[in-house]
Amino acid sequence: MEYLTSNPSETKKIGEKLAKKILHFGKPSKPGQAQYRARRMRDSAFVLGLVGELGGGKTTFLQGFAKGLGIKEKILSPSFVIMKRFDIKHKTPTPFKAFYHIDCYRIEKVKEILNLDFKEIISNPQNIVAIEWADRLWKILPKDTLVLEFEFKNRSKRKVKIRNIPLWISTLDKNS
Repeated sequence: MEYLTSNPSETKKIGEKLAKKILHFGKPSKPGQAQYRARRMRDSAFVLGLVGELGGGKTTFLQGFAKGLGIKEKILSPSFVIMKRFDIKHKTPTPFKAFYHIDCYRIEKVKEILNLDFKEIISNPQNIVAIEWADRLWKILPKDTLVLEFEFKNRSKRKVKIRNIPLWISTLDKNS
């Protein structure tokens, strides 16, 4: 799935729609969705790996994503603190309770993130975890990590490519 956005607001909108889709994935309206939910709830957190160059739109996307989760706080890239936790208080019932925003820009060795209880965070099925600069952690990310690639096309355009898409997300539409 691939999107071309012309402004930050379009990038945020894609993030918001994806978050809402993830929050509501417990409702088996699509074939295979209930089975996927059951498997995910036994396994681990829902993990998004965001990759792309500086200025590619990763943090902007996550601002919209957090809004879709019902988070009211301002989302800034946690480059210096590395990780920030937010409570998910969505009006619709959801199995997810916490959103972790992790920025690995300053991470040089995988060991650094492991010292922050990373394995516990990604193994908790009540968490949604978004990782900027996820390419620095490929070795330790779950195989079913939803991968989002951000490409800086020009001053205003960004390309967002979503890979490793579960069936129930494959219907995400920019215009719906």
